[in-house]
Amino acid sequence: MTAHLNIPPFGLGTFRLKGQTAIDSVATGLSLGYRAIDTAQIYGNEAEVGQAIAQSGVARESIFLTTKIWTDNYAEDKLVASLKDSLVKLRTDHADLVLIHWPSPGGTVPVAEFMDALADARRQGLAKQIGVSNFNIALMREAIAAVGADAIATNQVELHPYLQNRKVAAFAASQGIPITSYMTLAYRAVLKDPAIERIAAERAATPAQVTLAWAMQLGHAVIPSSTQRANLASNLLAQELRLDDSEMARIAALERNGRLVDPEGLAPAWD
Repeated sequence: MTAHLNIPPFGLGTFRLKGQTAIDSVATGLSLGYRAIDTAQIYGNEAEVGQAIAQSGVARESIFLTTKIWTDNYAEDKLVASLKDSLVKLRTDHADLVLIHWPSPGGTVPVAEFMDALADARRQGLAKQIGVSNFNIALMREAIAAVGADAIATNQVELHPYLQNRKVAAFAASQGIPITSYMTLAYRAVLKDPAIERIAAERAATPAQVTLAWAMQLGHAVIPSSTQRANLASNLLAQELRLDDSEMARIAALERNGRLVDPEGLAPAWD
């Protein structure tokens, strides 16, 4: 039984960033004050993230580093070894948070097996915290049965104004498990939403700041990515924006089950 350490409410995502682009985004983010970085084995950029951190001059202990285990590595005899490979690329002896990236395709590796292996990685000091990503309620129940709710630091899921994932978020909250929102800006689609644009204009804020502030006010962590220094700097300011109840309600009304990430063979039966 391990109480949650705090997950930073605001971090930098690196999905789809490759090569020098990934290095530059992380380096810029760290220079601007980002202190949480999110990557994954399947992103193919762990080495670049590690390089950017190593060259940043920011102390490793000041950075909250997340990576995710890919489905090929879920078996009990593979998971820890694959994480050790990731840590070599990341130039560190531990990750602050290690997640199971997607459910095992077709349930090939049982939830209990990979959660036990992940818990073992934590016992070995390779991960300070562990969690899951893209899990529905049924899979979260299985993960909780395997390691206990208080061992699961987060469930990282697609969550934005067009897909508010309320059932999963409510179940996670009932178990004391925080949600991390990815794709919070819905591939930038919500930035052109009239309701969000109006709130942004009223607040002299950007639509991105409004959307990120909305997710954080719901209690979710966010990990937006950008390759542009101006956007990276601007997004950080979302942490200082507080929306009122009417503004939160206007964004709540945008729900349309607008799922963007639903890979065949990986995605579970969504709630």
